[in-house]
Amino acid sequence: MDIRYTTAWRLLFMLAFICAVTGPACAQEPVIPKSVYIAAGIPDSLKEGANAVVRYQMKDITVDGPGDISVKEHSIVTVLNEKANDEARRILGYSKKYNSIGSFEMKIYNAAGVVIKKYHKSDMYERSAVSSGSIITDERILAIIHSIAAYPSTVEITYETNYRSSMNIESWYIQDEEQSIQDSYCHVAVKTGSGFRYLSKNIAISPQTISNGNTANYSWHVANLKAVKLETGAQLWRVMPRIYFAANKFEFYGLEGDFSTWQNFGRWIQGLNADVCTLSPARAAEIKAMTAGLKTDKEKAKFLYEYMQQNMRYVSVQLGIGGMKPFTADFVDQKKYGDCKALSNYMYALLKAVDIPANYAIINAGANAEPAEPGFTRYGFNHAILCVPLKGDTTWLECTSSTQAFGKLSPFTENRRALLITDAGGKLVNTPASKAEDNEFNGEVHVTLNADGGAKASVKIKSTGECRDDYLGLINYKFDEQKEALIRMLNMKQPSVMAYTPLVDKDGVKEVGIELEYDKFCDVIAGSKQFYRPRMVDIWSYTLPALEKRKTDFYFNQPTVKSCKTIIDLPEGFEVDALPANQSLKFTYGNYDVKYIYDAVKNQVTSTAKFTLNNQVIPAAKYTEMQQYLDNIAKAQNKKLVIRRKA
Repeated sequence: MDIRYTTAWRLLFMLAFICAVTGPACAQEPVIPKSVYIAAGIPDSLKEGANAVVRYQMKDITVDGPGDISVKEHSIVTVLNEKANDEARRILGYSKKYNSIGSFEMKIYNAAGVVIKKYHKSDMYERSAVSSGSIITDERILAIIHSIAAYPSTVEITYETNYRSSMNIESWYIQDEEQSIQDSYCHVAVKTGSGFRYLSKNIAISPQTISNGNTANYSWHVANLKAVKLETGAQLWRVMPRIYFAANKFEFYGLEGDFSTWQNFGRWIQGLNADVCTLSPARAAEIKAMTAGLKTDKEKAKFLYEYMQQNMRYVSVQLGIGGMKPFTADFVDQKKYGDCKALSNYMYALLKAVDIPANYAIINAGANAEPAEPGFTRYGFNHAILCVPLKGDTTWLECTSSTQAFGKLSPFTENRRALLITDAGGKLVNTPASKAEDNEFNGEVHVTLNADGGAKASVKIKSTGECRDDYLGLINYKFDEQKEALIRMLNMKQPSVMAYTPLVDKDGVKEVGIELEYDKFCDVIAGSKQFYRPRMVDIWSYTLPALEKRKTDFYFNQPTVKSCKTIIDLPEGFEVDALPANQSLKFTYGNYDVKYIYDAVKNQVTSTAKFTLNNQVIPAAKYTEMQQYLDNIAKAQNKKLVIRRKA
């Protein structure tokens, strides 16, 4: 591509762009030069590390009022390899009553910039937006997929979405992972006095602003952004550039709301839930009688939480007011199901029946998900939970899980900001972060070696928190799947025979038992000597690549502590030739210790190993220390126990 021509085109575009936002006579995009469609014109610097290159993109947002928003999208993206095939796919959501998709067109070009395929809205597949766990919803989707046959190919897409119901103004997600940007523009035209706000994330750019009568115009442009590959353990929302938009007023399914503060938005949620959070007097009396023998509020809350878990099930039903309003507590009580909103609201009603106050809360759920911003109010939530402010012991409840321990969250919702709905409105609060001891693995292993290198072993495991969830999930697997999962989770050798017993699950502690037989447990037999792994299971098996300079923080899902005691009975006529050395490895945010003892009288080797990770988030500056520490753990676990036949 001719650099002078590209620069001239950008200047012409910006002139047209400014003209477009200052007067209706010029309110259209300029003619895009053919060179933008030709793959050979991509600068080499933008191909490096990229699966796709955004040649040109324009996002044009017009906000005429809280219930009148239109968004026009025009993108031209060159797909360099199969990893970016999603660029030739579009799934657009809408609701028949409030939001609609206007025109849609997708064109596919070959490397030379020649059109080889065209699609229109009439070619799109339409269906209900029912997802996994949902049985019914008001939402619909339009979708289209083109199968790319040769690379590079260029995909041009234009469409318009009209919103008559929306809490947020669409955000500008500037760049995806392993995608470079040649030219991308965003324009927002919004009525003055609307309280329009924007928040830049992971990029420092400011808009050009122009006022035209009662309309304020904001225009952004980025160019020549090189592709970014997310580092292992990094979070997309901490790295990729984006700009969030919001206005103080919104209209959602015909209901007006105020997003000027978190408090005001919380009042809107409170009003939405006001008529659904009380059980009938007769049912409330029954609930009160059920808990009459319990002394403390915490005992009552625990009883009612476990009652709900045993009697209700999670089903997503997204109907009415965009799926924002919970079903009534009486509906859930009778039907025995509900989604996260309905079940949290139901638990609220159970507690209300026994005079225990609680607070409904909304949160952005998902391991290490992006938290709400204290200084920028917008809707960024996808889940509801409950907070019970017991005296001196605030308790959080995950109401959608039938197995979660009382008062325990998980990486799904822990350690981030939730919007607590109080009598005074919304209040951002932090959900608790788990400690290492909340996610514990404790193993006890007894191995009996045979003189021929085989072995029998008995494994007992107790686990809590996320470690417990690993074993709870196994109950739904077939035996072969259970076996494969256990071997992978525990990094065990493939056994000849395995028997798995789920055992008990009580008060948040899961116990399992595993019986194993090995025809060959020995790694190497050399003359009179036999070489073994000095344990049945590895308590840690995660290593990381070395990096010259880490740029982003590393995220684990949770802190954890793992320990295992292994007793190995040597075969008759054998003795220890060499024990692995005891080791104590230190890391700023954890430690690993392993010790070996040989009891010659019992002819037993006992090893004890313990791994502790105290922090969930590891600063980038500590990555190299962590990487070396984990490598050293792997080396320590790779040491061999050597036994020999007695002379």
